[in-house]
Amino acid sequence: MHALAFLEPGHFHATLTLREANPRVSPEISVYAAAGPELDDFLALIDRFNRRAMRPTRWRPRVQVGDDPLARLLADRPPDLVVLAGRNGGKARVIRHLHDAGLHVLADKPWLVRPRDLDDIRASLGAAPIAREMMTGRRDAVARLVKRLVDDPVLFGGFASTATPAIEQESVHHFEKHVDGAPLRRPWWYFDSRVQGGGAVDIPTHLVDQAQWLLHAEPRPTSRPPTLIAARGWSTRVPLEVFGRVTGTRPVPPDLRPGVVGDSLRVFCNAELTYSLAGVTARAVTRWEISTPPGGGDTSRLVLHGRAALVRVEQSAATGFQRRVTVETRGDAAATARALDAALPAVGAELPGAAATPRGPGVHEIVIPAGLDPGHEAHFAELLDETLDWIDAGHFPAAVAEQTLAKYALLADAAAATAADEAAGR
Repeated sequence: MHALAFLEPGHFHATLTLREANPRVSPEISVYAAAGPELDDFLALIDRFNRRAMRPTRWRPRVQVGDDPLARLLADRPPDLVVLAGRNGGKARVIRHLHDAGLHVLADKPWLVRPRDLDDIRASLGAAPIAREMMTGRRDAVARLVKRLVDDPVLFGGFASTATPAIEQESVHHFEKHVDGAPLRRPWWYFDSRVQGGGAVDIPTHLVDQAQWLLHAEPRPTSRPPTLIAARGWSTRVPLEVFGRVTGTRPVPPDLRPGVVGDSLRVFCNAELTYSLAGVTARAVTRWEISTPPGGGDTSRLVLHGRAALVRVEQSAATGFQRRVTVETRGDAAATARALDAALPAVGAELPGAAATPRGPGVHEIVIPAGLDPGHEAHFAELLDETLDWIDAGHFPAAVAEQTLAKYALLADAAAATAADEAAGR
């Protein structure tokens, strides 16, 4: 049975790994943290999991409170796997300390906040034990559907290398939102790019990971590394009233006061990156807005340009804030329809009930039955379970480690390229 430790759990992703009971994990979990609201929120969410009417868990946190949680954890050495999801500034160095101590690590993104973090990341990914990102996007049903579509050589025809870009990614997130049906409280440092990470390294960790997966872009001795073409960053002005409501912190802490402009806080959280990966150009845009609109949620757009067809995924007010997948022909509409008919049986084997519906000349919507995917919050427990599989098998996923390092090398360049934008207060 595996023993888990949670080190300074300041982000709700840490708690989501415990959303479901796991028979391979001891119900007694170790928690090392400083006293404060972040620890309180972590324990409160665990208590909600334990008390819920449906599928209650039975976690028993053993909490060690102190000023140097990392030193206490390393001295105790109770776990074989440490879950790390909290402050991102300094995270790369903490992962390296845990890795050097022989502990497996499952850590939330981003690992890199400043370009110098890359050296620690490289050391942690070079050999066992496992250091793995808490990256859930590839487990999503829509993502798996899209992967099936672009991998079909007849339907999609491979990425159109002449398109600029061939991969278009856009996402909009909100500081004020709900998780597990309750308002999400964020720590005050979430609004500090030196701690959370700026727009060039936070959400883009997901988007670049998605592009790597879609392109089979695993590093090889002869492959070209991802190359940054251009990057820019800018801020969102968060009203101080919203900051206080989301964080429960009033007034604004001293570390954030240089970013206060009138009655708002300047948060350097947005970015646009253009980069080359496996011979294909990609563009990623990430933005943060204030509050989730009534009845709405985060929005996103993904457009993949193939030689034979275009695949589009959109989630917005126009789609009822549900993701809509469409395939659009780039030439012979009848040939695209035939190729889609031929591809659907293979798609249905993985995603039962997936079906295509015509939406206009040369346009087909691919519908996945409701309930086929348990949702984003459930994927964290699945990721923990897969990591335990690797540990039990003595497997070190070298290809995953190499791909993670290649991604962070690209993001280090993006962080350096947008530093002037941040310094200028954009």
